[in-house]
Amino acid sequence: MISRRSMMAGTAAIGLVGCTAQPPVYIGPEVTRIQILKERREMQILHNRTLLKSYKVDLGFTPVGHKAQEGDGRTPEGGYRIDRRNPNSRFHLSLGISYPDANDIAYARAKGIDPGGDIFIHGTPQRWIGMPDWTWGCIAVTNDEMDELYPMINTGTPIYIYA
Repeated sequence: MISRRSMMAGTAAIGLVGCTAQPPVYIGPEVTRIQILKERREMQILHNRTLLKSYKVDLGFTPVGHKAQEGDGRTPEGGYRIDRRNPNSRFHLSLGISYPDANDIAYARAKGIDPGGDIFIHGTPQRWIGMPDWTWGCIAVTNDEMDELYPMINTGTPIYIYA
């Protein structure tokens, strides 16, 4: 027979499970494409040809031109994919971009340089708010915007970064 104490403890445990913080869920059209327009400092989120939302972004500290090597401060240009998700990023949340690709690696090898890597879409630490183009080549939005974007964008989503 189940004691009253056991019944109350079980009920309390079930209640606590309901209080556990759940990651936000995106309910809307699938994000099928991300476009970064570097010159306009804009990120566009699309479902097929329909613009779902756009965001102001900060880029690398030397934003003009395609990223060629580690430390150049440039944000890559070209077609890539979201290849990883980091819910524990030191930049709030982050979505990895598949830079460098085979072409980037071949170019860097031919020049005898390191192409770099670890390019992400991520949030903005407090100390960088209001500073333009402060990243080492990443694409930064506000933390609130990253909270909105993170559940919207799946691994494998294509991202096109234009000059």
